Amino acid sequence: MVKAAYLHIPFCEHICHYCDFNKVFLKGQPVDDYLTVLEQEIILTLKNHPQERLHTIFVGGGTPTSLNEQQLYRFCETIRHYLPVESDYEFTFEANPGDLSEEKLQILKEAGVNRISLGVQTFNDELLKKIGRVHRAKDVFQTIESVKKLGFDNISIDLMFSLPTQTIADFKESLETAFSLEIPHFSAYSLIIEPKTVFYNLMRKGKLQTPGEDIEAQMYELLMEEMERHGYHQYEISNFSKPGYESRHNLTYWNNEEYYGFGAGAHCYVNGFRRSNIGPVNKYIEAVKRGNLPVLEEHRVSKIEQMEEEMFLGLRKTMGVSMTRFKEKFSEDLMRLFHNEIEDLLRKQWIEVNQDNIYLTKTGRLLGNEVFQAFIGAI
Repeated sequence: MVKAAYLHIPFCEHICHYCDFNKVFLKGQPVDDYLTVLEQEIILTLKNHPQERLHTIFVGGGTPTSLNEQQLYRFCETIRHYLPVESDYEFTFEANPGDLSEEKLQILKEAGVNRISLGVQTFNDELLKKIGRVHRAKDVFQTIESVKKLGFDNISIDLMFSLPTQTIADFKESLETAFSLEIPHFSAYSLIIEPKTVFYNLMRKGKLQTPGEDIEAQMYELLMEEMERHGYHQYEISNFSKPGYESRHNLTYWNNEEYYGFGAGAHCYVNGFRRSNIGPVNKYIEAVKRGNLPVLEEHRVSKIEQMEEEMFLGLRKTMGVSMTRFKEKFSEDLMRLFHNEIEDLLRKQWIEVNQDNIYLTKTGRLLGNEVFQAFIGAI
């Protein structure tokens, strides 16, 4: 049964230099049309699926809070009406520092949102300018104060490292500031230069200076050390939390479980199919208005692919992949299926195996993608 739903709001008031998510500049966009069609997509999807109460809902973007108060209220009403939740649900809303008015926060609170995720990236104002962010460090402090005042205690912030001209000292300072906020969850990612971004174009012209792989590895090691020192458990390659504040929604992905995805460019995994939606907003709207699900691509995941996914998604988690759970899910012994790959990775000291789990070593976390690659096409 599907226990999680992701909803995508693709509108942004400003486009950041590194972002390759499905997003569009807000001005002049058919936002109200989009919300009507998004509701329609939810109705069309649920018509084909027996609906159980969800454990998690995640609203991402774009910038979901770029919706005005009326639109935000309407959108939250749609969620409340069509997507019932369990009593101990997690309901996350992404936001940018500085764009959460008290009225918007009140709307989210009344709609049952209980987790706020803020795209902070760094506390260095010069770096924020360089990466195309419009907020400044002071906006983060003000937003977190407002969020806490309204009774949200499950707050997460995103941080980035290996940014252009960023030094280890810069990153350490950002971490120290982050810890002073006394919030329970952090996600931290290294900058990846993606095609079709401002940074990609600058890099091709030789105008982008990034710290390089060695410094990036040192920053990641510093991140792991400092998080541990401040009482944050690393439960996934890029995620750290106080006990009980892990992102349950994201664990759905890493546990290779099924989820709905609604909105332009959203992805879902339902009944053994992975689907991606049409990305361009107007094409997405047109497709749903014709009474169709806005599917761009659809792929039935074979048992072999499911088992490979179980490995490379599960290894993102610090506790790794459970042999017992693997056996229950697939009636197969993973140590036998992936014997050569596991032997090779053990020899390289990138993974460790205990009684029931296979998990990454600290070195393995630094080389995660190479470890995951080992399981693709392995069977």
